[in-house]
Amino acid sequence: MNDDVRNIVLGVLAAGISAALGWLGRTHLWRRGLRRRQAFFGLPTHAQCLLVVNRDAAREGAVHRFDVFALLELASLIKDCGAHAQIIQHDLAQQGFGERTEFCLGGPYSNRRMAAHLVSLLPGVTMNVDAEPGPDRGAFQIGSERYRLENGVVEYVLLARVAPAPDSRPVFLFCGQSAITNQAATRYLARNAEKLARKHGNGSFCLLLKVVNSHAYGPDVVELVADVTRAAQQPAPPVRTSHRAAG
Repeated sequence: MNDDVRNIVLGVLAAGISAALGWLGRTHLWRRGLRRRQAFFGLPTHAQCLLVVNRDAAREGAVHRFDVFALLELASLIKDCGAHAQIIQHDLAQQGFGERTEFCLGGPYSNRRMAAHLVSLLPGVTMNVDAEPGPDRGAFQIGSERYRLENGVVEYVLLARVAPAPDSRPVFLFCGQSAITNQAATRYLARNAEKLARKHGNGSFCLLLKVVNSHAYGPDVVELVADVTRAAQQPAPPVRTSHRAAG
């Protein structure tokens, strides 16, 4: 074998080894990222989870189209983890929590299970569900702070991950003042899942998000107002004078 042939063979071998090492490195990083996502969502491969859907307030038995879009966002997350979902209406989900991951969608006005979760898991959060129009209709009360709804202009949504016990599966709550905010929260989770997993690990958190000018921008312009975990998990204190939160 002359020098030219030997150099060609060595070059091919080096390229093959480099490609194999690169593939192994990418595979390792992908698997590590997958394990982190699975741990964050409580969804190991082939796990079963629960999608609890609310109803459209204007049509009995129907699901609002923005909530359908939110379900699609969640279904993609679940599929990426290699898990499977069961979709069930809020008034039929008569079972406990912690045995399998749950994604609960919608405010307490349209989702009985969400109303129960707020009382049991986030006692520092209440939502005004009065049917009569008024300035506080749909407003969040989180601790001593009140966040009012301005339909289509400023709307709020809670995104929470609650782990009832160290060895239990988490409950994810998407509790919005309108259907489009529920979709905004699921999209925010999808885009920031890795960042949230790094920051919070497998622990509980409750974030207050603000959806800006949904009439123009839909669910895409979302701002993090505050991490309200501590206030949400403590019993509600006396109410202070209501105000609009600064952006």
